[in-house]
Amino acid sequence: MIYDILIIGGGASGLFLAANLKGKNVAILEKNSSAGKKILASGGGRCNITNRHINPKNYLADENFIKQALDDLSFKDILDFFSQVKFKEQKNSQFFSDSSSKAVLNALLSKIRAEIFYNADVIKADKIGDIFEISTKDDKKFMAKNLVIATGGASYKALGASDIGLKIASDFGLKINKFEPALVGFTVQKDEFWFKNLSGVCFEAEILLGERKFSGDILFTHKGISGPAILNTSLFWKKGQMSINFLPNFNKSGLVCGKKQLSSVLNLPKSFVVEFLKSQGLKDMAFNNYDNTQKELVYRLFKYDFAPAGTFGFERAEVSRGGVCTTELNENFQSKNVKNLYFIGEVLDVTGMLGGYNLHFAFASAKQILKALA
Repeated sequence: MIYDILIIGGGASGLFLAANLKGKNVAILEKNSSAGKKILASGGGRCNITNRHINPKNYLADENFIKQALDDLSFKDILDFFSQVKFKEQKNSQFFSDSSSKAVLNALLSKIRAEIFYNADVIKADKIGDIFEISTKDDKKFMAKNLVIATGGASYKALGASDIGLKIASDFGLKINKFEPALVGFTVQKDEFWFKNLSGVCFEAEILLGERKFSGDILFTHKGISGPAILNTSLFWKKGQMSINFLPNFNKSGLVCGKKQLSSVLNLPKSFVVEFLKSQGLKDMAFNNYDNTQKELVYRLFKYDFAPAGTFGFERAEVSRGGVCTTELNENFQSKNVKNLYFIGEVLDVTGMLGGYNLHFAFASAKQILKALA
């Protein structure tokens, strides 16, 4: 059989595309024994499906390339598509399922009329004339007129992630950027080993990376530092320094407070203040008892410069940065040089911040190729 459209990958983008294809002979090849495993894991099991404020600036990507796709699918469109699921708008304008991620996945699967082949581990794709031939690990062959690569990134290998999408792109001559962990915590160098002594401590902070500013919770761990603000920073960090303001809502003048110890004055966990002071070679005492040199060290609470050693890696990363270069694709996400070959979702060199942006782009990219496949 020769399918009209064959989709490699039964994740968010592949399933959304299949759910919107009408009157076509469609098949999905899914590596796992079930579809949508990353959907189930998203949003802590409640699926943060989209965000009220979708904007190209929330992505590490070519803004001009993704703008049309984002403009063509609003957060309301997504909520309408999943109307059988109730969503609630929560922190940072994210929309979470009132029940669970499973309800979202079931709603998606209920709209699909395509054949889904599970445990179909694709190893390569060729094109013979106008027909694509896809080979799987168990020596099966699938034929199609149109091939859509929706294989996702390399994070969460336990959920079936792989770089097969990049291999296929490379085999067809498309430029790629190697996957790297993104939305992930940072390991630390020796000067910041004191972070590890605070494992489990969490509070709001502000991070400055170049001209970008990220606000939200930071979380100290036995490996270094994590939390939403750190994860968003990691998307744009490659190497070098960043600055943390541990007291974004505290005026420096408030440090002067009679004979009170610093740990009693600051709106920070006492364990953090004590550990910070120890790292600076200071005792916990009233601010006015420090000399000028020591006061400058205390002021580091408002601008703590440090350079991470690296990241926690793919096993702890929410998503992957890198992928198929968008310069290789036209406005319908079709390869400029290989007719009827498409790439959607996380396999592309497009990565969003935390907050529903990545699922939104997965759906938006899928919608964008419907124009070409209609």
